[in-house]
Amino acid sequence: MTYVTIGIFLLAGLVARIVYLLCLVRYRKTQLVARPQSRLKPAKTAIVMGSGGHTAEMLRLVGTLNFSNYNPRLYIMASTDKGSEAKVINLENEGNLKRESERYIIHRIPRSRHVNQSYISSVFSTLYSLLYSVPFLLREKPELILCNGPGTCVPICAIAFFMKILWICDCKIVFVESICRVKTLSLTGKILLHFADEFFVQWKDLHDLYRSTKYIGCLV
Repeated sequence: MTYVTIGIFLLAGLVARIVYLLCLVRYRKTQLVARPQSRLKPAKTAIVMGSGGHTAEMLRLVGTLNFSNYNPRLYIMASTDKGSEAKVINLENEGNLKRESERYIIHRIPRSRHVNQSYISSVFSTLYSLLYSVPFLLREKPELILCNGPGTCVPICAIAFFMKILWICDCKIVFVESICRVKTLSLTGKILLHFADEFFVQWKDLHDLYRSTKYIGCLV
């Protein structure tokens, strides 16, 4: 068997793997991280922070979690985000009672797209953010990613999806569209709709337009 033949078989297997995972996502058939009572250890959870309203919504959502079941927590935020870090530290300090085994990490990455940045230039900034984030995700290998709309989550989720394709880790992506999105998905939502394991919207009209989403009412 020649190297060319081996390469063809590997490429065919990779394509089949991608198609399989996309089909699972399309029909939302993936199995999320096992329920806490059925797990032997907590789920390592990456939480992507935005800024302003996105951060406020995510903090309220994370505040409802039992930290003992989602531990360690990896907070990922843009390098230009000046306010989220203090809010995360405050949440952690006021959260569930800590145990010595619990920890959290704050990790900063380059912003993938700035406000009013052109779509063409954002392709390059997103690519830079993606490459910058690869070592961190390869090292940490989160089991669950929670995100709710900021562009920062696009490179993170893209890397996690490719890690899943290559069997590096089986990370589940959960996207909760912002409550501000009533009629249309955000740009981030339109992208992640195609490879998030769970996609939640908070308005019935939005669910009616995108039937593969799950309507759960107003969370925050």
